[in-house]
Amino acid sequence: MRRILFVLIVGLGGMAILVSLGLWQVRRLDWKEGVIAAIEARLAAEPMDLAGLTQPDPEALNYQAVTTAGRTTGAELVVLSAIKGQGAGYRIISAFETDAGRRIMLDRGFVPEGDRRADRPAADLTVIGNLMWPEDADAFTPPPDRDEGLWFARDVPSMSEALNTDPVLVVVRRVAGPDQGILPQPVTTAGIPNDHFGYAVTWFSLAAVWAGMTGFFLWRISRRTS
Repeated sequence: MRRILFVLIVGLGGMAILVSLGLWQVRRLDWKEGVIAAIEARLAAEPMDLAGLTQPDPEALNYQAVTTAGRTTGAELVVLSAIKGQGAGYRIISAFETDAGRRIMLDRGFVPEGDRRADRPAADLTVIGNLMWPEDADAFTPPPDRDEGLWFARDVPSMSEALNTDPVLVVVRRVAGPDQGILPQPVTTAGIPNDHFGYAVTWFSLAAVWAGMTGFFLWRISRRTS
């Protein structure tokens, strides 16, 4: 009887823990889908005029579609990047003076590795894009090489210091004006991880296996005592 009681306690306790973890992942899945839907709505929204956003709030306006016009200054930074099928290259982050008199940054897009030092003089551009404060960096990201203007993650506050701009980054979606060989890389939700469904299935599957093992041990104990 003690053996049966012990197996029941361990079995039911383990199943309760595993099922609760699965339910937690289901709740996380619902939350993440809501976040992605909100981002997609901002990406697809009618662009707001950046001139009317004097102090964009990173929390409230991250991913917001905007439009602006002005002129690049020729000052730029490059961020190490890659595109599937094209290989390694760089994102071009340019200082941009808007017609409204502000100085911001444009993430103009991707150039292949060999075009890093290509001539990209000042140019008049009209841009539709998205405000973004990326969280690209982590504990393993190397510090930038400021002498070379080479960065390994888009760090808006630090890059704005280097380019002497407001800490505002617009990722280009469409541009009217010379592209200077730069391929726009619009913001999408494709890179946002959402593995919660798989995690939930894993926890529920483990709960089912645990239940099966519990039943098997109870059956063996009952056979021995019969």
